Amino acid sequence: MEHLLIVIQPLSAFATPLKGDTLFGHLCWSIRNRHGDIVLRELLQGYTNGEPFAVVSDPLLEHCWPRPAVPPVLFGHIDPQERKSARKLKWLRHCDLQRPLREWLNWMLEEPDNALDGVAADLAENGESGPWRQKESRFRNSIDRRIGTTSDEGFAPYGIEQTWYRRGTRLDCHIVFDAGRIDAENIRQCMIDIGKCGYGRDATVGLGRFSVCERRSGDDARLPVSQPNATSWITLAPVAPQNLPWDSARCWYRPFTRFGRHGNVAVHSGNPFKAPALLADTGAVLTPSGSFQERAFVGQGLGGSDHPMSNSIPETVHQGYAPVVGVHVPKFGNGESTP
Repeated sequence: MEHLLIVIQPLSAFATPLKGDTLFGHLCWSIRNRHGDIVLRELLQGYTNGEPFAVVSDPLLEHCWPRPAVPPVLFGHIDPQERKSARKLKWLRHCDLQRPLREWLNWMLEEPDNALDGVAADLAENGESGPWRQKESRFRNSIDRRIGTTSDEGFAPYGIEQTWYRRGTRLDCHIVFDAGRIDAENIRQCMIDIGKCGYGRDATVGLGRFSVCERRSGDDARLPVSQPNATSWITLAPVAPQNLPWDSARCWYRPFTRFGRHGNVAVHSGNPFKAPALLADTGAVLTPSGSFQERAFVGQGLGGSDHPMSNSIPETVHQGYAPVVGVHVPKFGNGESTP
């Protein structure tokens, strides 16, 4: 597996959160639209048997990694008066990854903050200020197209949460791929297509647009070398860890339930909804039960004809894989891994 870094810049609001598993679904549709159904089916062969052709991360703040979901005690001593502030720290710079885990809180960045020098400088040049990302609710009302006004039930507005990125914000999307089955330029072109057509909900009305600023592959975009004596992986996208050989006492994660649905032309299939998938959210820390080995991704592919998660398209798969970086997680508490 090789690594490709796609740098994107949001151009509109997003009604669907930027997640690696959803972006992988868009990538599959883009491949189908460009090359046809046969090519996509060939790429998906072996997907649920540990042989994905590509694994896509969440689009992350440029030059940063997400905060791992470990207990606060692993970050070292925290002043009780600073615990509330510590919970707001969400991002770690790439250059600080090699620091011991217990020192990370001293180097992490706050979520809605200008502290990241590179991002702050780029945005300041454009005269932008304020949070780099914020959420707000927009209200709409259903229109009956037959009468050109609200339905017979009257005025019934509903709210939709949208995420806005400040102008100039850049996001890193890490993609590990099998170079023998698909090339980096093909993936880049597909990502450009996604950005033009729109990502997620309400793409048909202009939401979910982004531009691809650049792509970097090879030595310039390798996932960082794991920390010395790495014991665990930090995931960069939602992952399906069920029934895999983990040391359960040294795994930490936030549960995330994906209520998926088909996109593109499959929304007209009559039943676009998929079975729910229980995942571990981005930033999960997973420790193997055996010896640690360098890997580009962990997890498993979900769905497929043997375990269908869609009634309308039984061969549908869902990305339960996630790109990872290695980190050393020390034990604590009388040699045990839990308090």
